[in-house]
Amino acid sequence: MPHILHPSESRTFTDDRGLTVRQITAHPSLHHHPFFFVDAWDTEMEHLVLTSHRTGTPQIFIEREPGNDLVQLTQEPALAEWSVIPSRDGRWIYFVAGQDGKRVSTRDGQVETLVHFESDEMREPGMVGAAMGTTALSQCGRWWAIPVKSGAISRFWLIDTERQKTEVFLEAPTIGHPQFCPDDSDLILFAGPMTDRVWVTDRSGNSRRIFERRHPMQWITHEVWRPGHRSVLFVDWPNGMGEIDVATGNVRGVTDFPVWHGAPDPSGSRLVCDTNFPDLGLHLLTLDQDYPPRPLHRPEASSEGAHWAHPFPYNDGPVEVYAPQHTHPHPRFSPDGRRIVFTSDRSGWAQVYELELPENF
Repeated sequence: MPHILHPSESRTFTDDRGLTVRQITAHPSLHHHPFFFVDAWDTEMEHLVLTSHRTGTPQIFIEREPGNDLVQLTQEPALAEWSVIPSRDGRWIYFVAGQDGKRVSTRDGQVETLVHFESDEMREPGMVGAAMGTTALSQCGRWWAIPVKSGAISRFWLIDTERQKTEVFLEAPTIGHPQFCPDDSDLILFAGPMTDRVWVTDRSGNSRRIFERRHPMQWITHEVWRPGHRSVLFVDWPNGMGEIDVATGNVRGVTDFPVWHGAPDPSGSRLVCDTNFPDLGLHLLTLDQDYPPRPLHRPEASSEGAHWAHPFPYNDGPVEVYAPQHTHPHPRFSPDGRRIVFTSDRSGWAQVYELELPENF
């Protein structure tokens, strides 16, 4: 489709800590950036990617420069909003719509269909984990990995975006939150069942668990790669974070600060996180030095999900929870490490914001 331009809704303000915050969207509808482990910008930061419901269904938008018009790239009737993932070279944004895996050009809005899935289910039911339908794109942009629910199993599809060839390379009971290693395009992190979360595989489907819970009430969640370290950071809710060396399986404690969703910067030296129960706002943590977490900004998001206030609820199987993801901040660094994108519904509608970090912060 041709680009549809929507007038800029950008406004900038200073928060109570003196930091500069820019509200990017303001339309009275739901908005969010891709996710806490998915980049919202391409490497050169030519545009910022977001999802907007302003047309009645979720669609992909970009903002080319801060304060510029918002550019609508898609007009899909069945876009899976959490499947959206941009390529680092800025050329494409990949997404699932209905039973198809597609990509849209950021240059001219042309859409290509790369794969069709023969599955009526596509995703697990619910609002969290594998039910969200997140996908993974390798650092080089060649490999796109998509979990697809089909009956009692999930099939892990791999699309070669250059040759446009597809294959199922792994089957498992549950495949959620897939992420290519930023330092190795043959290594993919994914979440298994809630009681057995942290797994890695290569593109040939050789999978292995890299962490086993220490006791039945330990709540392991929100895994993310740490760039430059070939290690996985994970949340031990609500007790802090740990780090797993993928090669050795060694685990170390990172912090006892109650990180909820935590994402490292591109250097792997800092981490930004949101918090909940209680909501302490966004914080900045150093990963290799013992500095106290630094408070950043209070998004004042509703952060729906009452189950997070209670002990681990999943030992007897899936539990239906109310946790709409657009109500969570999900903070994420920009590629240059100078900005943080987050979502907040403090206005009554979920909107996308960015926080500018001062020099040497």
